[in-house]
Formats: sequence, C-alpha cells, structure tokens
Amino acid sequence: MSAPAPSLPSPALPAATLTADRLAWVALALTPGMGPRRILQAVEAAGSAQALLDLPLTQLESLRLPAEAAQFLHDGRALRAAQQEAERVAAAGAQIVTCIDEAYPERLREIYDAPPILWVRGDASLLKRPSIAVVGTRHPTPYGAGMAEMLSRDLAANGLLILSGMARGIDTAAHKGALAAKKPTLAIWGTGVDVIYPKENKALAEQIVATGGAIVSELPLGTFPAPQNFPKRNRILSGISFGVLVVEGGEFSGTRVTARCALEQSREVFAVPGNVTNKQAWGPNTLIKQGAKLTATWEDVWEDLPTDVRVAVTADAVVASPEPVTASLFDDNTAAPVEAALLRILRHDEALQMEEILQKLEGELSSSEIFTALFELELAGRIRQLPGKNYVKSFPAARTE
Repeated sequence: MSAPAPSLPSPALPAATLTADRLAWVALALTPGMGPRRILQAVEAAGSAQALLDLPLTQLESLRLPAEAAQFLHDGRALRAAQQEAERVAAAGAQIVTCIDEAYPERLREIYDAPPILWVRGDASLLKRPSIAVVGTRHPTPYGAGMAEMLSRDLAANGLLILSGMARGIDTAAHKGALAAKKPTLAIWGTGVDVIYPKENKALAEQIVATGGAIVSELPLGTFPAPQNFPKRNRILSGISFGVLVVEGGEFSGTRVTARCALEQSREVFAVPGNVTNKQAWGPNTLIKQGAKLTATWEDVWEDLPTDVRVAVTADAVVASPEPVTASLFDDNTAAPVEAALLRILRHDEALQMEEILQKLEGELSSSEIFTALFELELAGRIRQLPGKNYVKSFPAARTE
C-alpha cells in the first residue's frame, strides 16, 4: 500500500493549522462507509485527497464509493466535519498525523490496511522510533505481569520504544515497565485519544503523556470503547513495531489476533514460555512451537534485532536486570537463612496463601520468624503481597551498567 506523497513532506501539524490537503484526509477519515483501503484507493485514483473532495457526484460514484459516502463528500458535510474535528483536537491539546506527513511511521505505511489518519496526544515523533509491541492477557498470573514489566523495563532501557494497548493486565505492566526505566512509552487505543479505557488507567494515561510518551488512535475524538475497535487496533500495534512480544494469552484472545497480524505483516514474534497447566500459557507456548523466539530476557529480543533497528538504538545507555548466577533466572543465595527458606517455597508464577506458607515451613521456622521475614522481604522488594494475604516472588530490579 502506498499513499500519494507530497514533494516536501511535513511534520505533524497542530490541528488548527492543517493544510487544505491534510484537512481533506481528515474529511475522508470521517466519511461513513470509507475504510482505510477504500480511502487510499480513491485518493490514488483522484490524485490527492483535496482533488477527491472537489470531484462532482457522478465521478465520486464512478470510483465505486458507497452512495452515502459519495453524497457526504459532495455536499460538503465531510469537510465541515473535518473542520469541527480539527478545532476539537486543537482544544484538546492533541494533533493529527496524516499518511502524507513526515511524522507518519514508515513501518505502518507498509501494511495492507494502514490507517490514513492518526490522532496523537503527546510526542508524535515517537511514531518513528524503533519499537516493539508487548501484548498479553487482561488476566495475567503474577509471573506473567512480572515478566512483562521486567522485559519492558529492560528493553526500554536499552533503547527500544515499548508499545502496548493500555488494557488491563499485561498491557498495563508493559507501560509501567517502560516508565520504571524512565523512558517514554506509546499506547495505541481502541477509543478516541480523549476517552480513557479502562477508567482505572486514567493516572497511567496522564503519566505516559507527562513523561514524554504518547497516546495514539485511528479513531476520532469521543469514540467510545466499542468491542469491534480493539481487534482493528491490534494491526496498528504490530504494524508500527519491528516485532511483537507475547506474554500470556488464552486460545481465543486478542493477543492471538495481534500475533496473527504480526505474522501477516512479516514482523518478528517473540513469546515468553509459561506453565503448561495454565490456560493463559496456551498462546505463547503455541507460538513458540510454531517458530516464535522463546524469550526469557531482553537479550533474547536483542539478538534478533534487524540491523537498522540495532544501529538506531545502540546509542542509549544499557540498564538491565541482574545477570543470573545460577541455573535459575533469579538468585536467592544472597538472603539470610530464614528469608532463604521463604524464597525457596515462594514462586513467581503462583501465589501462596499465609496458611500454606505456615504449613510448608512448620517445624522449620516459627510463625514469628515467618512474619518477620515476610515483612523484611516485602520491604526489600523481593516478594509481593497480593490481596488475601497471598505472597509471590518479585522480579529482579533494574540496575545501571
């Protein structure tokens, strides 16, 4: 797919100062019955978006546009809708990036049904940064959430932009990992950039923008979270990125859709292996069987970076989680004996309730020793307490090289 390109590409412009041709692209995106492919084909036939809007009704119909769409363009409603949208976008402090703007991501331009318009809140220059999409279930295990946050943190610290959909679960953990590395992150939404979904991620959305990240959507302001928007959003997640990292996902999930989009778009697919008895491990484990790169540390992704991506990101400082010193990814040998006993029975992928801990260590440690050790380990960040007095191991913290 290729869009008509101007002789001098322009950066993303504030919505209030859109040129006539860029405003025409917005008008087309707001026209009922005009999907991405139809818009791009019609513009190619007309020569430009502006020229398409100037065509008489008979010629619009000759381009096999739906009757409703042709009439909407011909009587000026599309252009008026675009002007009103531009005013709303400017008032919201957002901007519009069209497929003829310099800020439009080249990788996304390559896909079959690339969105002609992107609404952006935050730093639009991030769209061209080398990036990887981190996706997974909305209902992760503690292990899955921890792996998503750790890998995202390490990959971000090593120069890759972390993309995700800011959904509950793995998406949220991925964004938090990038923020923990003090790096920007980019959220691709299935709503307008002014409609936060889910609501509990309002603080996260504000933090993403405030720390130099961006929120992106192909949908106009005010678009509510309709179920059909999210599968379409997934093609953008994979399309912008050089690859997709899957961390937990069931057999029938949006994660599977994103992975399929990545394969269709010739993107790299990485997957974190999971416990075969956990239904959320079905997605990544199946992808690994089908050829996805098994991923346990950020280096597993780094080894498969395309040359152009590697060159673009090597300038950034490296911050990584501690190197393993045993056969396990996580070293428990530095703990005191009482704490080591707790770390021996606690896991990253399965929580233990307080009663279970007491039973497992009965005769080895007293209850007071266990309570004290749990408190100390939690303060040190080596374990986490979940609701209901459930405990899991934490993932290792980042370190600066």
